[in-house]
Amino acid sequence: MANVFDTLNQRGFVSHYSDQQLAKKLEKPIALYAGFDPTAESLHIGNLLQIMILAQFQRHGHRPIVLVGGATAMIGDPSGKNEERNLLNEQTIQQNLEGIKQQLHHFLDFEGVANRAIMVNNADWIGKFSFVEFLRDVGKHFRVGEMMGKESVRKRLQSEIGMSFTEFSYQLLQAYDFLYLSREYNCQLQVGGDDQWGNVVAGIDLTRKLDGRAVYGLTSPLITDSNGQKFGKTATGEKCWLAAEKTSPYEFYQYWIRSDDQDVIKLLKYFTFLPLEQIAELEKTVQEQPEKREAQKVLAEEVTRLAHGEEQLALVQTASRFLFGEEIGGLGDRELGSIFADVPSTLLPLERLNQGLPILDALCETGLCGSRGEAKKLVKAGGAYVNNIRVNAIDHTLTPDSRASESILVLRSGKKNYHLLRFD
Repeated sequence: MANVFDTLNQRGFVSHYSDQQLAKKLEKPIALYAGFDPTAESLHIGNLLQIMILAQFQRHGHRPIVLVGGATAMIGDPSGKNEERNLLNEQTIQQNLEGIKQQLHHFLDFEGVANRAIMVNNADWIGKFSFVEFLRDVGKHFRVGEMMGKESVRKRLQSEIGMSFTEFSYQLLQAYDFLYLSREYNCQLQVGGDDQWGNVVAGIDLTRKLDGRAVYGLTSPLITDSNGQKFGKTATGEKCWLAAEKTSPYEFYQYWIRSDDQDVIKLLKYFTFLPLEQIAELEKTVQEQPEKREAQKVLAEEVTRLAHGEEQLALVQTASRFLFGEEIGGLGDRELGSIFADVPSTLLPLERLNQGLPILDALCETGLCGSRGEAKKLVKAGGAYVNNIRVNAIDHTLTPDSRASESILVLRSGKKNYHLLRFD
């Protein structure tokens, strides 16, 4: 099996590392960790790069440790932030931890292998310190001048908002995390984004000072798109979350489909496990037949499968076909409801359908048209659809056979204005 350092390097994950001999040290299995602050009930795709790094290590025989910052989430990491974060209470943090662990199971094996991943919470050890004990045992090993020299600290100090003592202390806590994991789990490597480099180095130095032990750090580049924008925002400017409740699998899939030609190969290397040879072939299609968007489709399929599973991927692909005009049918209420989860709906008695529901009434009662006159114009112009089949007559009547599933039919006005009619 290839050295994991070579794999990471070839895929563009490696930006900085603390020891020139790191590749050689990774020839044998080690334990490593990445930290995630549970500031929300879900991780988002901005976290996905570090998750994929842990997954690559595990696939190469190493043991990943997922550290969730139950303690540090109460402080807030100033790295890469323009303002101080809202501090969370313990109950909220615990709820967030549960959601994060469920998501990570899609990417890491926590059960079945010898190098199974483990999840730890730094509240379990940091919470045992009193303030005086922490200052005495940890704080005395840090020099204020060095701490202020860290880029993340310097940027905040130069900003209008400045930095609180709470945030200034964050790097002490993260450094102690590395020391603790080194002692308890023989953890030898911390991975993170480039904005974490100062915190990583602080942990390396603290472990060397207190235990005389060599540990290492590796950071990855911060991803931006071809326009220089921060990676991970949807078309509406919201974060793209891993939780289906916050970003639907369809929206998630569409996020990757919309990847720019200039970004898609880089994203395939980061966020899939496809062989580099296959990615190289996809790169050729981007260059020679960009209109096919073959690389984007593969990227969307692979990442959606990882994050949401095969069943959700199949639903998403079906939804994509439906939303591009394919006739809707052959699914049950549950599947159809999932596909059109974000589409408005109207509930009517089943008797209305049994009696025959005029299409003009349906268009008006759902709000797709403001009046019967407007509905007539829509039908005559060929802009009214039932289950993606065009309605050609203004006297068209909906019957029980018009349903696309047990109790749902799908109305459409124009190209993309959908509405579900549900019959009770």
